[in-house]
Amino acid sequence: MDERFIGDRITQLRELKNISERKMSLDLGHSASYIHSIACGKALPSMSEFLYICEYLGVTPQEFFDENCENTTPQQKAINYIRCMYDEDASLFLKLFERMK
Repeated sequence: MDERFIGDRITQLRELKNISERKMSLDLGHSASYIHSIACGKALPSMSEFLYICEYLGVTPQEFFDENCENTTPQQKAINYIRCMYDEDASLFLKLFERMK
């Protein structure tokens, strides 16, 4: 991972959700150029801001650092529901998914 990863990943996830840098910056309570400064490598978010950014983008920190993770919002919601299930219930969903495949 290089020093540009965080800015590039924020851009990638933000674009998947069709959110502008300006809107995201303002929604997070910052100046209009906050996300742009991170995206272009001029700044890095604090740890607490990073966690807010992950929450805003609908990803966990682990998913943020997984460059191959490009789940859509419905996929992400389904994954989050499955994570909260008992193993027995999750196994039933797995069987359903395998059958639908």
